[in-house]
Amino acid sequence: MLATALLASGCGNASNDTSTTAAAPEDGAATTTAFAPDPEALVVYSGRNENFVEPVVDAFTAATGIEVAVRYAGTSELATAILEEADNSPADVFWAQDPAFIGGLANEGVLTTLPDDVLSLVPERFSDGDGHWVGVTARSRVMVYNTDLVSEDELPGTVFDLTEPEWRGRIGIAPTNGSFVAFVTGMILVQGEDATRAWMEGIATNDPEIFDGNGPIVDAVVAGDLDAGLVNHYYLLQRIAELGEAPAENLFFPTGDPGGLVMATGAGVLESSDMRDAAERFIAFLLSAESQAHFLTLFEYPLIEGAGTPEGQVPLTELPTLDIDLTDTADTLEPALTLIAEAGLS
Repeated sequence: MLATALLASGCGNASNDTSTTAAAPEDGAATTTAFAPDPEALVVYSGRNENFVEPVVDAFTAATGIEVAVRYAGTSELATAILEEADNSPADVFWAQDPAFIGGLANEGVLTTLPDDVLSLVPERFSDGDGHWVGVTARSRVMVYNTDLVSEDELPGTVFDLTEPEWRGRIGIAPTNGSFVAFVTGMILVQGEDATRAWMEGIATNDPEIFDGNGPIVDAVVAGDLDAGLVNHYYLLQRIAELGEAPAENLFFPTGDPGGLVMATGAGVLESSDMRDAAERFIAFLLSAESQAHFLTLFEYPLIEGAGTPEGQVPLTELPTLDIDLTDTADTLEPALTLIAEAGLS
């Protein structure tokens, strides 16, 4: 059912922007070379961008001697591939950029149960309730806006305000991006399908600018080509670190608003893997102090205790968020994909 929904919605083959530069990477950007892993290598299917992941992968190999082959693509594309490949999948580890798609695989019985000593490294709210995947980092959904084009008194109090006529033609979204899909799953959980459908139709009526990923939205906002966009919080922080300054800010929606979902990237081990020990070691390494410190430099929130907070940001425990169980986002993945498609946004 999940594979059918992915393909029918058009999201199954949607990777994120592959044209972004090394200085502005986008989660899920696919490599341009064919994927032909060494049969002896640990195989990771990664919905995280190579620029984000490669330093950690290299450090793992250096520390353990275990060679790793990584296939990079959009999280939804990889989830679909794993379902289609079934027991013949070469993947040992799935590393997703959001909880909905990896949760969908868990619901399909594709993932093993991780050991308690790995699951216990992360707060329970950022992992699967049944132990099939564990969170690696956290990120918040926000509205990035150009401070020269959007005044303070125009800022929306809720994501639902973006369906008002004054936002027509001013918002950018990436509807096939895994993080946007996860945001929609959260909205369905707290508002129901009818309210979510109404929001999607209202956004579509407001003629949003459609992008493949978060990075290009932030670039357009910073350049003054777009007033605002719905993205993950760290993209703007990375741009400011690169540029020194930018005429843009992140708007964090209040606690309880679907626009402010705090979600996790997650990793799990495939049932079909014949390298489960190495796969579990890899995931444990993602939660090591060394790896978590690397993610902190990307302005994502590390999840292990004592790893710190991104510079200039409030602690993870103080981030406004949607009060949902991230495990449940998998249950609303299929209707989320359907609503996005029916609104004509995919």
